[in-house]
Amino acid sequence: MTKPIKRFVAGAVCPRCGEMDKLRTWRDEVQEHRECIQCGYTDAMRLDGLSGPEEMETRVNQPRTAEPQLNSDEQVINFVPMPSKNKH
Repeated sequence: MTKPIKRFVAGAVCPRCGEMDKLRTWRDEVQEHRECIQCGYTDAMRLDGLSGPEEMETRVNQPRTAEPQLNSDEQVINFVPMPSKNKH
């Protein structure tokens, strides 16, 4: 097996550290790889078009829960400021 040729991508910006012209890429039989030589960030995409692992669950990418229900004896009141009489 031959060692893959790693090439730098002109103008590419690292998604982790934000440095320009520090990403290099190479392919093997299954994936295309990216690597930042500045911070060590790595990423791989499958060449066959199949999706990789699912997105990690976080509080941000989850559906919102329903609004809290009010008790029957609670009432929502909105306060509206009174307009001042001194405005022209």
